[in-house]
Amino acid sequence: MSVTRTERLLNLLIALLNTKYGLRRSELRAKVYHDTSGNDVAFGRMFERDKNDLRQFGFDVETVTDHGWSEDDPATTRYRIGKESNRLPDVRLSPGEWTVLLLASQLWERAALGAAAANALRKLQASGTLSDVELPLGVQPRIRPAGQAFDDVVAAMHARHPVSFRYLAGTTGKEEQRTVEPWGLGSRFGQWYLTGYDRSRLAPRHFRLSRFTGGVTVLGKESYSPPADFNIREELDGLPELPLRTAVVDVRRGRLLGLRRRAALVPNLSAETPDGADERLHVEFRDTEVLAEELASYGPDAVAREPQELVAAVRHRLQSAATFCAVPVPGYRFADSPRGPSVRKRTSEDQLKRMLQLVPFLVHNQGLHIHDVAARFEITPAELESDLRILICSGLPGGYPDDLLDIHWEEGHVYITQDLDLTRPVRFTVDEACALLTGLETLNGLPELAEGGALESVTLKLMAAAGEEGLRAGSLAGPEVGPADSAVLHVVRDAIRDRSQLRLVYLSAQRDQVSERNVDPLRLYSLDNTWYFEAYCHSARGLRNFRLDRVQGIAPNGNPASTQVRPEEGFPAKLFTPNDDDTTVLVQLTRKGAGLADDYYAERVATLPDGGLVAEIRFGSTTWLPMFVAQHGGSARILHPVDLAAASRAWIEAALVRYGD
Repeated sequence: MSVTRTERLLNLLIALLNTKYGLRRSELRAKVYHDTSGNDVAFGRMFERDKNDLRQFGFDVETVTDHGWSEDDPATTRYRIGKESNRLPDVRLSPGEWTVLLLASQLWERAALGAAAANALRKLQASGTLSDVELPLGVQPRIRPAGQAFDDVVAAMHARHPVSFRYLAGTTGKEEQRTVEPWGLGSRFGQWYLTGYDRSRLAPRHFRLSRFTGGVTVLGKESYSPPADFNIREELDGLPELPLRTAVVDVRRGRLLGLRRRAALVPNLSAETPDGADERLHVEFRDTEVLAEELASYGPDAVAREPQELVAAVRHRLQSAATFCAVPVPGYRFADSPRGPSVRKRTSEDQLKRMLQLVPFLVHNQGLHIHDVAARFEITPAELESDLRILICSGLPGGYPDDLLDIHWEEGHVYITQDLDLTRPVRFTVDEACALLTGLETLNGLPELAEGGALESVTLKLMAAAGEEGLRAGSLAGPEVGPADSAVLHVVRDAIRDRSQLRLVYLSAQRDQVSERNVDPLRLYSLDNTWYFEAYCHSARGLRNFRLDRVQGIAPNGNPASTQVRPEEGFPAKLFTPNDDDTTVLVQLTRKGAGLADDYYAERVATLPDGGLVAEIRFGSTTWLPMFVAQHGGSARILHPVDLAAASRAWIEAALVRYGD
């Protein structure tokens, strides 16, 4: 969509909004399109495309005809947009409700729903001002969707298109091609599940996104209708939890302290294996794929012996990783500019959506500095000025001074004096309604929020404002975000509040060792249902992030925390804090693993023809990268430095030797 088309759509929208009786196609052609080509067929196609685009942005183009005339006659048919049908109702929120809503909007740390939540929040801000709120300590949860497959399925589900994908069946262990009508997507037992109608099985089925073995293809030319009132939460509540089973795993003596910590105390727990170098552990588990991913990362330090299903799953991951490491290095080229927080490029459609939010925002926030406005919309001041220049040239047919949007900025402060009835934001899209309402539903898992009245009241207000789009939020369900060990969380939260120092006994999985250290806790946050706290570590002399489930001992040591140390700027907190001595690593990711570029804050990416990426990522410690490659089983490999790439291949090959491959 070129800039010219962006301007045309904006002018068409303003014209249709500001006509009471409607405008004929000939009037629009002459005054908005300035089309004198005489080609009625070409203009008709362009006009139909533009009407469809406006519908995609949330505006219903009405067709008006005089009594007795047919809609097929362009000479008598008029078009307009109702001023109320497309507008977001006024939503007035208290500071407590704004706090809850801000948390819900920031749950989706990346992926398409993250952008949708940000858009929805700006629409609410456009009808008023955001109250000054502070996020409560220890209540900063995030949801990490399951890679590119999540985005593709959500987009297809909301557009009601079927999807096709390769799937590793849990019952047979074979890869199969599946074509599914997606009804809902939700998280249970630490996994994302797609529920839909399987066209090959002619019945509803559940599919785990972690078992997708390739990219998702959206069948955009086909459509379907989901069951009425389908609710993915109710559907997944009926899923039985997998039975508890016992795995037999041989572990190198003195290694893998985290795995040993979870080993069940059963007879023969420490029985030596025949070669004398291993100890045999019995590990309880429910999900074969989850344990297989963990055991694959341990490489030659651990070998699964039973059950055979687990052995096969670990071997499959290792073999896939070895195969990917052996393929030729593809050609790639990084973009000249540094990478932003998302691999998704901004489009002209994004610009038009933003401008439709920008006008009502400026109306209700007169005189804000241009840098503050740009920061609120997460764009650069240069991009904002580009938007404003298009807006001040847009208006009613004729282009007289009083018919144009009147926006000016003096000494950097932006004012709007002519808004042409764009004073209220357009209603929520399905994506935006689902992002916010699913986020609010997810926050019910946090007692400190669920017990207050703000969460319930803001949910009711948004449901009323979202209308029909809000009803479709039942197609999405987030994971449980409550901490498993609330005792540790309360100790850390109290220390943050009291600015006191903690003595910490901590298991480092990467180094495979337990250490003691004094830390100054700064803030708590979560990623799905895994909770972390950011702290200044006096041993490392820097900021570090600690997982609550790896804390083996924690208590105040009687010393006050430093008053000089502050958390890293921005929300959400990052799991990795860059340092000058970090190692820059080139990682190739398949389309399935492309989301890892966001997870590890890639600084630059190069897109590959097959949908994969080459990502430039900084790591503070590189000794665990062979584990990283083995864990992701053919979705990631190291390209550079070459010694790390060689170490990864050697790690995987040594593991396969232990499995007899």
